[in-house]
Amino acid sequence: MSGIKNKRTINFRSARALFKGAVAGSLAAILASGLITPSALNAQGGQGLEPPATAKSFKIPANLLALEKLQLPAFKADTVFVEKLGAKPDGITLNTQPIQMAIDQLAGSGGGVVFIGPGQWLTGPLVLKSNINLHIAAGALLQFSGDFDQYPMVTTSYEGLRAVRCQAPISASGAAHIGITGKGIIDGAGDSWRMVKKDKLTASQWKDLVASGGVLDDRSRIWYPSAASLKGSQTKDAGVLKAGKTAVDYKDIKDYLRPNLLSLISCKGVLLQGVTFQNSPAWCLHPLLCEQVIIRDVYAKNPWYAQNGDGLDLESCKDVLIEHSSFDVGDDGICMKSGRDEQGRKRAAPTQNVLIQYCTVYHAHGGFVIGSEMSGGVRDVAIRHCSFLGTDIGLRFKTTRGRGGVVENIYASWINMQNIKGDAIRFNMYYAAKDPVPLNGEQREVPKEIMEPVTQATPQFRHFYISNINCNGADHSLFFRGLPEMAIKDIHLSKLTMQTKKGIELIQADGIDIQNMKGIITDTKTSFLTLSNTRNSRFADIDLSLSSAKNNKSAATDKKAAAVVVLGTRSGAITFKNTNLDGVQFKNATSENQIQTQFAAGANQRALTFE
Repeated sequence: MSGIKNKRTINFRSARALFKGAVAGSLAAILASGLITPSALNAQGGQGLEPPATAKSFKIPANLLALEKLQLPAFKADTVFVEKLGAKPDGITLNTQPIQMAIDQLAGSGGGVVFIGPGQWLTGPLVLKSNINLHIAAGALLQFSGDFDQYPMVTTSYEGLRAVRCQAPISASGAAHIGITGKGIIDGAGDSWRMVKKDKLTASQWKDLVASGGVLDDRSRIWYPSAASLKGSQTKDAGVLKAGKTAVDYKDIKDYLRPNLLSLISCKGVLLQGVTFQNSPAWCLHPLLCEQVIIRDVYAKNPWYAQNGDGLDLESCKDVLIEHSSFDVGDDGICMKSGRDEQGRKRAAPTQNVLIQYCTVYHAHGGFVIGSEMSGGVRDVAIRHCSFLGTDIGLRFKTTRGRGGVVENIYASWINMQNIKGDAIRFNMYYAAKDPVPLNGEQREVPKEIMEPVTQATPQFRHFYISNINCNGADHSLFFRGLPEMAIKDIHLSKLTMQTKKGIELIQADGIDIQNMKGIITDTKTSFLTLSNTRNSRFADIDLSLSSAKNNKSAATDKKAAAVVVLGTRSGAITFKNTNLDGVQFKNATSENQIQTQFAAGANQRALTFE
């Protein structure tokens, strides 16, 4: 921790110590935040520190497990083969009219199956109706047109706000009992729509892209498919629907208003099964305000450079089962959302009652993600038995000031992670709409910690239960960054096995309970534990070691950085039980059993206690 002034290094030889220093900042602001209640303040110091909380149970509640049995009624057997209405699978004929005719005719007679057989079927946007199962057979490619003129502008929702966008390739609104099934492929022609950053391509790929047409920004670093698309990128709040505006007011930047591949709004009884959804202009799958949704055995696929190329964004939905599916995309893999800022809070429709199981995420910014648009809240969500292979972050929870909303009662268990580029588990309340892992040469500043008033726009992360996590390769094992006025609170972790570059870093965290963790740290110049303004937290049965340690000689005392770093006047009531750092137990040690510990920025040894 070079650069920290007035640092002090000590060895613990004293008995149990309790933190009695004063809490920094305005006491009124702290009370208003709800982090410290008036009853918790004691007469001698007013620090409001409490005994560390421990999880009562990591078990997924029965009501969430019951979603595993969620079923939808069978679709009627009545079937229309689109070629019977004049559609041609030659990849050239535009088949929008006959396919939509099949949907409309069947819906008018009570529903059934619209059958897309083997072949390449070119089409414009399609609208699903109630009781329709759009079946994409094995060997079928439903190819959406890259001709922007096929996609009228519509009023919809995008990134949590009311917006004008081009019509989605597949959409439905207010429909009941709809499905998209089969073993075929749906391609959204996303390469025709998306901008591309030069830093995400090889030199030859970039050369070919530029030669294909389009325009470059003024730094020649980002390619756009048209001048209108570039203009949209330079327009503040492009596409966000303003008072008194209609879709026609945005026609000069239409090319920039990329649609999501699948947009389902206020639908009940949705089945997505077996199909590959790929090459989306923006997000791939976007159910919004939907109920009773089953997503099973689907594959969401986008290039890794796909801007806003999320796999699944579940927004303000409830009673959802996601299982046996794979995601290999350019942005977040499996993501929970619920609207953005004031609009999301007014909608007040949380994403809730969701079970995710037996899924695999390959490339993605995050394997399982909540946020950043979570203003309506996210609660009662469980993910289990999933693998994240090569994602930027494993479990990613992100928000920022202005969002508001509460994320709570989240369960994650039996997760495998391999070759994670960033952090295995990351909470970040300073999200700034940037890739989680900086590109080569990209410089980023550490956020300045300034306490602000707590309002409805202050977001909250609390009550997470994370267990049985294996990670082989990541930056941090755990990285939490809360807000000074609203700490990340009541996060319980158990049975973690991790080999990562760095250990644990907690900033503005309250009530963190970590137990039964074994970790191997590969960067010998970093600390095992960095705790900044962390309080009411407990570490029990922790075993962290350096990969360079040999025989029984401890490398912890030889590290250039202190093994444990404690920062901030708000750090306190941090308890350690049976914690071993490179073979040395972290306790009131004897002189030959020393753990180098550093205090700075107002923290002192009274912040720590030992059981």
